Amino acid sequence: MGVANIIFILVLLTAFGFMAISVNRLIGYLRVAKPTDRLNNLGERIRTTLVVGIGQSKILRDSVAGPIHAMIFWGFLILLFSAAEMILEGLFGNASFSFLGPIYSIITILTDVFCVLIMLGTLMALWRRYVTKVRRLQVEAEKVEAGMILLTIFTIVTALFVQNGLRAPVHGADFAWAVRPFSGPVGAGLAGLTGPEGASVLFTVAWWLHAVLILAFMNYLPFSKHLHVLTSIPNVFLGPLSPTNAMQPIDFEEEGAEKFGVVDIEDFTWKTLLDGYTCTHCGRCTSVCPANQTGKVLDPRGIIVAIHDRTFDKAPLIQKKEAGQELTDAEQAIWDKKLVGDYISPDALWACTTCGACMQECPVNIEHVPAIVGMRRSMVMMESQFNEESALLPDIYGNMETNSVPWGGFAQADRADWAQGLGIQTASENAEMDVLFWVGCAGSYDERAKKISRSFAELMQIAGVNFRILGTEENCTGDVARRTGNEYLADALTKTNIETFQRYNIQKIVTTCPHCFNTLANEYPEFGYNAEVIHHTQFIKELIDSGRLQIDRDTASSATITYHDSCYLGRYNNEYEAPRAAIESIPGLQIMEAPRSKDRGLCCGAGGGRMFMEEVVGDRVNVVRTNELLSTGAETIAVNCPFCTTMITDGVKAADKIETVQVKDISEIVHEHLRR
Repeated sequence: MGVANIIFILVLLTAFGFMAISVNRLIGYLRVAKPTDRLNNLGERIRTTLVVGIGQSKILRDSVAGPIHAMIFWGFLILLFSAAEMILEGLFGNASFSFLGPIYSIITILTDVFCVLIMLGTLMALWRRYVTKVRRLQVEAEKVEAGMILLTIFTIVTALFVQNGLRAPVHGADFAWAVRPFSGPVGAGLAGLTGPEGASVLFTVAWWLHAVLILAFMNYLPFSKHLHVLTSIPNVFLGPLSPTNAMQPIDFEEEGAEKFGVVDIEDFTWKTLLDGYTCTHCGRCTSVCPANQTGKVLDPRGIIVAIHDRTFDKAPLIQKKEAGQELTDAEQAIWDKKLVGDYISPDALWACTTCGACMQECPVNIEHVPAIVGMRRSMVMMESQFNEESALLPDIYGNMETNSVPWGGFAQADRADWAQGLGIQTASENAEMDVLFWVGCAGSYDERAKKISRSFAELMQIAGVNFRILGTEENCTGDVARRTGNEYLADALTKTNIETFQRYNIQKIVTTCPHCFNTLANEYPEFGYNAEVIHHTQFIKELIDSGRLQIDRDTASSATITYHDSCYLGRYNNEYEAPRAAIESIPGLQIMEAPRSKDRGLCCGAGGGRMFMEEVVGDRVNVVRTNELLSTGAETIAVNCPFCTTMITDGVKAADKIETVQVKDISEIVHEHLRR
């Protein structure tokens, strides 16, 4: 064993020793948070990891940055073989994986290819960040570090490329089975320029540069924003298996509960803290956030970064206290800081529409919305903390507690007035039904939404559907209360509704409101109630496909139409086709898609309780979205949600287009084109 081998062993042991300390520290920080089970359904988790983590499916949604990152990521996977081979060489001399035979040839070819791709990728990334200055990448505090990281990656790969190219000239013969189509000719050229001795020195420098930088980079990661290099694949594996469309309930009967919601990092689950480790700071979440894009203070990336920063500030202090040690004055000052207030602006939390676009775009499956709602819960239930925009929420809660409807001035006794003259029976009058029509608060009280309720009810009557309504026994599902943080109120409403469902043995529910649909389908099961829940656009499509609703195909429509995807039906429940199919079943109607549609659609601005808040900062989300829809030139904007109907109609009014552009629910469009 030579001196070089001994030096390498010392460097290697030191590097892995420090890395072990860092890993232990990071795992220890996770332990300060609440437990959560993320090992269920292993087959689906492996599939998601292969598609999203390894396959980079969400990264590749960005047609420019996606391929750049993918070539660097896939390249590093391939270069893991070179890193392992480097360790073998450092320990035993010219050891290699050449015993793999032809497989080794494939590895060396791919190594050469991806070395070139990574070098190109890092140069392109530097160009985008510092020359073209892509907006979402312009974070002042990260400019130096980002450049340093990219240059380090470029140097590591360049050093590997050079040493691989010089192996044959320096050692007289390359490793058996090694095929190096790019580095080989470059190495031969360098050897010709420098001579044998120069080539040997250059090889040694490149080898040590590659080895030391890899080991140093590995130990730098736990202290940098590039920690995601280590945690992204685990985070995807442990992440949600479907859109995060259900908020976890709170057990209010749990003994000893002193606080509700997220007051500080220890109130999150460890998965949220892992999200903080894993944030790539890429800004994709922020670039699609409707609040951020209309001038609000909300920055989804900033929320996750703040959780990371608070974790690294407070977790070691929690550990110190648990060990029975006293905090210094400086540490106590850090301890006394508040997550919401000192690290995260309350205004940012109230600006969220819970549309889920941030989670849709996040390449490592970070769960922004649950974290935001968790903090809203503590603001509402622990501190009654509201800002200018959310100041009306206490009144909204009062209305829901008194009359089970968010709006004031309505009585529970009037909930079924919309159905007068239609001959619709309630469950209390006749509980024999195939499906319950859940009307919802908007469909029961809002004048515009009541027309949608009547239109859909008439469609079901024409189709011969045996349905009932609950009438005065229907209460708000709790969606608004839950997503604005009042889980106690949502809990009470949920349990009241479930008692009613069970009393009438309700097994199938259809609703015109995506918010009600999502709550009933995805959150009520957490309370022990499971039923088949269908959105009315899905039901309409079924009725058309089965022939129970007959479209008039003799007269083609001449209207031009565009369609707005509601977040809670589309992004949250992955239903994009049924509404479109219902529209396109009408002869002459073809959807003119807006610039942002389907899973890239922009929120109307009503979700997350924003329907009942003021919007005093920046541009109005509904106006921005409506202008996108109007840009298609369509005469009709189709919607599938009563909240969207209100918001888009207001947007059309703001654009002074109310005389020329109509906003219609899909049930109304189908109703107009039925064969009579």
